[in-house]
Amino acid sequence: MWSAILLSAVAMTLIVGVRYLVVSGAFAWGTRRRHPGLYAGLNAQVRKEIGWSLASAAIYGVPAGVVAWGWQNLGWTRIYTDASEYPLWYLPLSVFLYLFAHDSWFYWTHRWMHRPRPFRLAHAVHHASRPPTAWAAMAFHPIEALTGAVVIPTLVFLIPIHVAALGFVLGIMTVMGVTNHMGWEVFPRVMWRGPLGAWLITASHHQKHHERYGCNYGLYFRFWDRLCGTDEGVGDFARSHDAAARRAAARRAAAGRVADRVA
Repeated sequence: MWSAILLSAVAMTLIVGVRYLVVSGAFAWGTRRRHPGLYAGLNAQVRKEIGWSLASAAIYGVPAGVVAWGWQNLGWTRIYTDASEYPLWYLPLSVFLYLFAHDSWFYWTHRWMHRPRPFRLAHAVHHASRPPTAWAAMAFHPIEALTGAVVIPTLVFLIPIHVAALGFVLGIMTVMGVTNHMGWEVFPRVMWRGPLGAWLITASHHQKHHERYGCNYGLYFRFWDRLCGTDEGVGDFARSHDAAARRAAARRAAAGRVADRVA
């Protein structure tokens, strides 16, 4: 039994790690295509982001693997596979319940992480990415990774969800985690500037958190930020793009000086 649990934990860790590498890698490639030079000069930072993120993958993967083994072998959790077990209208409701519960947990733990001591101890690792890149989605200190790793494994014991709906939730979690950090807005303007954007979080909202720290703590929804007075609206990427342009100019100038000395 213990070897099967260990195997499940290792397998889930590999799944989480490969998912991170594929999704973050795809959005990083897209960034280089859409905004060449945005990540110029950030190679050392990106390597750190990948290292922290792969460590976080293990912290996320182990409890998920244990719960997955218990679900398959002992009937743990309230995950179901027969779509007729609940009404069809419950499928989107269950997705919303998971996202809202995750967002609520994230808001309050994230806000706590910005208190001086937890910030110095753990959350500073994530904010060391300046500016964050597509690789920073899971770049957490192990303490912070633990606070995130317990959410979905806990919810599956509390709220019934179809296995496909759970997969959809995990997909949203992955995509939003990456796109919120990649340094430009991938979603159409109507989504983040229109009425929908008043309640949904995209990169334009989260970017301001990385610039100012003491605001915009949410993950998917702006509900808690608006309710608690910590919502400072959406920003733009002019500052980070200007900084990228300056880094690129400095690199070109340095390369020119080296070429002149060689000549």
